[in-house]
Amino acid sequence: MASTDNTSPQPQIPAEPQPATGPSSAPDGPQPRITRAAEAEALAQQLDSDPSSHRYQCRSCGYVYDPSEGVAKLGIPQGTPFDALPDTFLCPVCRSTKAAFVDAGPRNRPSGFTQNLDYGLGVNRLTPGQKTVLIFGGFMLAVAFLLSFYALR
Repeated sequence: MASTDNTSPQPQIPAEPQPATGPSSAPDGPQPRITRAAEAEALAQQLDSDPSSHRYQCRSCGYVYDPSEGVAKLGIPQGTPFDALPDTFLCPVCRSTKAAFVDAGPRNRPSGFTQNLDYGLGVNRLTPGQKTVLIFGGFMLAVAFLLSFYALR
């Protein structure tokens, strides 16, 4: 009887680490629990990381200065952060001083309190522009639906 000897080296595949079981696998201490408030705070810090991209809103009239847009009417180019504006800057709408502006946060920041972002049906994480589209889109859909009743006889 002839035996075949396959002594060619087999490729070694590293074994995946297996999760330990038993009493030695328990963590050394209690794991910290991450609350919704902590997650919301972390999200707020992440969004607030670059203050040069923040928008500023005039408290007098509600005008919003967006650095990505600039103010063509006043000759302020796109990309100019609010802090780089001269102290003589006046609101293009109501002519209030630079001190009348408050930080409104970055453009992509969800509106509302950061503690409330996880509640609701996901609407709390929408930006103001997305909320506007949702509201007026729903309104227009309702109007189209009501007008469709005229097609019935």
